[in-house]
Amino acid sequence: MKAAEIREKFLNFFASKGHTIVPSSSLVPANDPTLLFTNSGMVQFKDVFTGKEKRPYTRATSSQRSVRAGGKHNDLENVGYTARHHTFFEMLGNFSFGDYFKHDAIKNAWELLTGVYQIPAEKLWVTVYQEDEEAYSIWKNEVGVPAERIIRIGDNKGARYASDNFWQMADTGPCGPCTEIFYDHGADVWGGPPGSPEEDGDRYIEIWNLVFMQFERTADGVLHPLPKPCVDTGMGLERIAAVLQHVHSNYEIDLFQKLIAAAQREVQAQGHAVEITNNSLRVIADHIRACAFLVVDGVIPGNEGRGYVLRRIVRRAIRHGYKLGCRKAFFNHLVPDLVAEMGDAYPELAKAAAQVQAILKSEEERFFETIENGMGILESALAGLKEGGQLDGDTAFKLHDTYGFPLDLTADVCRERGMTVDEAAFDAAMDQQKKQARAAGKFKMDADLSYSGVATEFKGYDELSVANAQVTAIYVDGTSVQSLSAGQRGVLVLDKTPFYAESGGQVGDQGEISSGGVCLNLFRVEDTQKIQSTVFGHHGEMVTGELKVGDAVGAEVNAAQRARIVRNHSATHLMHKALREVLGGHVSQKGSLVDADKTRFDFVHPNPMTAEEIAQVERLVNDEILRNEATQARVMDIESAKATGAMMLFGEKYGDTVRVLDIGTSRELCGGTHVDRTGDIGLFKIVAESGVAAGVRRVEATTGFGALELAQHQQTQLEAVAQTLRVPAAEAPAKINQMLDQMKALEKELDRLKSKLASSQGDDLAGQAVEVAGVKVLAAELAGADVKQLRETADKLRDKLGEVALVLATVQDGKVSLIASVSKVLSAKVKAGELVNHVATQVGGKGGGRPDMAQAGGTQPENLAAALASVSGWVQAKLAA
Repeated sequence: MKAAEIREKFLNFFASKGHTIVPSSSLVPANDPTLLFTNSGMVQFKDVFTGKEKRPYTRATSSQRSVRAGGKHNDLENVGYTARHHTFFEMLGNFSFGDYFKHDAIKNAWELLTGVYQIPAEKLWVTVYQEDEEAYSIWKNEVGVPAERIIRIGDNKGARYASDNFWQMADTGPCGPCTEIFYDHGADVWGGPPGSPEEDGDRYIEIWNLVFMQFERTADGVLHPLPKPCVDTGMGLERIAAVLQHVHSNYEIDLFQKLIAAAQREVQAQGHAVEITNNSLRVIADHIRACAFLVVDGVIPGNEGRGYVLRRIVRRAIRHGYKLGCRKAFFNHLVPDLVAEMGDAYPELAKAAAQVQAILKSEEERFFETIENGMGILESALAGLKEGGQLDGDTAFKLHDTYGFPLDLTADVCRERGMTVDEAAFDAAMDQQKKQARAAGKFKMDADLSYSGVATEFKGYDELSVANAQVTAIYVDGTSVQSLSAGQRGVLVLDKTPFYAESGGQVGDQGEISSGGVCLNLFRVEDTQKIQSTVFGHHGEMVTGELKVGDAVGAEVNAAQRARIVRNHSATHLMHKALREVLGGHVSQKGSLVDADKTRFDFVHPNPMTAEEIAQVERLVNDEILRNEATQARVMDIESAKATGAMMLFGEKYGDTVRVLDIGTSRELCGGTHVDRTGDIGLFKIVAESGVAAGVRRVEATTGFGALELAQHQQTQLEAVAQTLRVPAAEAPAKINQMLDQMKALEKELDRLKSKLASSQGDDLAGQAVEVAGVKVLAAELAGADVKQLRETADKLRDKLGEVALVLATVQDGKVSLIASVSKVLSAKVKAGELVNHVATQVGGKGGGRPDMAQAGGTQPENLAAALASVSGWVQAKLAA
């Protein structure tokens, strides 16, 4: 039974039992900031289990793509060394949210395994929590599993409920016993049943875990029965496929065999034979799944967080390819093979295949530029160690910092040689670098503010001022105070405000908060930030008078600045849609910043935008502006919002109710402030386009008066250029091209004359060569020559003089340039790289190169004459040696 069929049968079985088939969620958890990646099927249902979220069903089933390659849940270092560890895997699961419980969960599992999958009952063992008499009784008396194949597992980790068969979400909250199902691979495989001294063997393999969320654990450690207990199960698709395909290793199942064959094909395409059983092919096949699906879900290789984990996995795969002989990009070529295997189950993979391949190719090419040098340094360091030795932390850090080798990649190489890495020294070097970076950056973060008062009611969608707000808290240097006096800086919290607090890329509002009549108490708001999700902090300075907690105040936003911000923010929505239309549906937002001057938008795209693409985006946005359609904002529940087709930003967490914003033909979820009509934006103009990371581009644009000011500035510059050229502005580009052509022609003529001069100087220099032990030696300075002329003259002199060692020099702008050339026969004894370095060290520089030709430089031209005079003696000593 193939993996695709196993997955389909699982979902259809539970659908027949009244479960809703729920699509896999993103690998980036949208509702759990404590997790780096989605690592199990229950992650997308976490808020359902805790009661924070309601779904229209009480039974669900899914095949959830999962990654365990970073943070607390990290299997990366084991991939390639075990039969069942993966960075990416699929978790088959069925869930009950206060519906059925242990009886149905156990009976359904048994029916699926023995009935649908037809696994012999005698091959299955189960474990239960030692105190879970109910589960034990169901297995023994209702299912009919013999008592000798039901194993009770107690608190074996030194604390109450610290058991492999007792699950808890955290130290407090939902928890409960679980029952696990094991498959017996047979007596020819070493190992014992769970709970025995040989349980770590491979004979008995866990294939399914059924978790019974039965209790609520409070801070005092007491378990309280839940009014509606739940079920959460998980079965790895790869593990059950190994069982049903009668193989012992997950890497022997059909899905992996095809990816391993694809990896073998790519290695052999670069001219290197490799056996299909090679362990490195397994690593590559595993890693392409994790890398491709992470990119599908919006993760881009980077230097921190999820992006760095992805980079580590990609580079680990590349290193294994390098180990097999690959010296150019190969990893990305496996994407079409992965689509062929998994594209039907995950259409989003097939849809994004070209984008995935482009991003992985870019990351590959980047690392292949440095891997050879890095591997050379690592090989040299390891060559001096004996088996069981330890690579020093400084070398490991140099590999990380200079050559892009993640620590786990270096550790992986060391482990293959029976060695380790001094990780403590590596960490010390890393900490030192971070301290230096922090000191250089002079970065300061405001202290967290503790607030327990009423929430702030935001009135700023419809009003720019409120007259009857109340001060609910005041903070100075992070400390709560009762009043704020003139000259003091602080943070005010109001019970209602028209000020927008920075969120979703839109900066916070500025303005004034005041009270009193003649004797005005005035607080100038310089920024507005969220203290909590519904509590706004107004940062600024008390200009005159005094404000106290409880005072009634008026609050007024700087209207002109707000108007510029909303124009830029509204244009961002239109630009996002236009980018998708022009560049493709793969474009997704990776970050934004909207202020009064500009909108800055980062998005996924592999290549720089062309001038034509930029112009097309500008036309689409300005067309929307000219239509002058009304903007509409609606508040609705999240499911209704999804039904409208509103775009939801990747990785963003949304509440039960959301704000759906229609601007022109764009529809997105957004809580920001916007124009009333698209025409209010005025004019849209892209200012700059650049790359910020592999596969991520950045567009900066401006609107309204900002766009007008830009156009006026550009017009002024054009007129100034035209005036300098003494032509009308319309003719300036043609005039510039004409001048550039003339300049190129003059440069060619200058190069020709310089070459002719250098050649004539070379002819004169040939007579200056001296003979040392039968070899011609020449060291001279060519006045007015550049490096190109030095090289050409050296080539001509070497051809003319035969067996020769020569050094030519020139001085330009106070810097010395040197070329050393040695005839090929002589280069076995006298190496050009050593010769040029001998001269360079005397003029304040260094250099090297090939044995027959080398280049160097220096900063001390005053020493050049003496350095050149020493060449004959140096060559004579080399020949004598």
